[in-house]
Amino acid sequence: MASLWVLCFVSFGLQVLCSGTPLVLWHGMGDSCCNPLSMGSIKKMVEEKIPGIYVLSLEIGKNIAEDMENSFFLNVNKQVAQVCEQLAKDPKLQQGYNAMGFSQGGQFLRAVAQKCPSPPMFNLISIGGQHQGVYGLPHCPSVISTICDWIRKILNTAAYTKEAQEHLVQAEYWHDPLNEEEYRNNSIFLADLNQERYVNESYKKNLMSLKKFVMVKFLKDTMVMPPESEWFGFYKPGQAKDIVTLQESSVYTEDRLGLKEMDKAGQLVFLACDGDHLQFTEEWFTSNILPYLQ
Repeated sequence: MASLWVLCFVSFGLQVLCSGTPLVLWHGMGDSCCNPLSMGSIKKMVEEKIPGIYVLSLEIGKNIAEDMENSFFLNVNKQVAQVCEQLAKDPKLQQGYNAMGFSQGGQFLRAVAQKCPSPPMFNLISIGGQHQGVYGLPHCPSVISTICDWIRKILNTAAYTKEAQEHLVQAEYWHDPLNEEEYRNNSIFLADLNQERYVNESYKKNLMSLKKFVMVKFLKDTMVMPPESEWFGFYKPGQAKDIVTLQESSVYTEDRLGLKEMDKAGQLVFLACDGDHLQFTEEWFTSNILPYLQ
């Protein structure tokens, strides 16, 4: 069932029907579940536009500071496992939910969709998510610039070492087009998620069970390299200039994730936003994203 309905009580004792499909949010790098300028604002906006909706903004850790730190340093597979357990125990989600991830939260929620089909995810909305990874980190949102400098150095020199893969989040979706074999063999998160080594049929089946997989690309993105990764595109192997679109890629032509079949069935939605990374207006959000939350 892709939509639930509950009674919402409004002023003067009137009752109105409101969409009750819960929503799960996952923030991006250097952010937290409840930042009033980002995720807190999104949560509040959705709650105002859909009265009565249950919105869970994921906190990865015991507090906001730990949540932010974990967006850099907690193994992604461990994060996904924790989230799957949390969602499975939440009584408000048992009939299903929509999911919306911001930046790296987009590919992390796709991992939830592929690995944890219960409770069911109806629509997956990826806002600036990097589904083919990144090859570059031009802007790193951290209050401590030395952290960003250290991360860039590790990514450029040792992204596929065991230590980096186990303890640096961004290394786990670092995709080096000049070293595709090393990426396939040593990426513990993205290469597995994208079925680069072998096909896990459950990943494919679970992703295809989505009603809609919505991908938002920011047309003036200066943070994600390449921005086409937000639509599942990436650099052509062996160089870092020419782009291969999703439809031209092997993950599509070989249909390792079911994306080709989903595309033909109208389950894939490609949206463009004329702004920099995660920069959009309330009007754009209302017109383009809200329909998938109803």
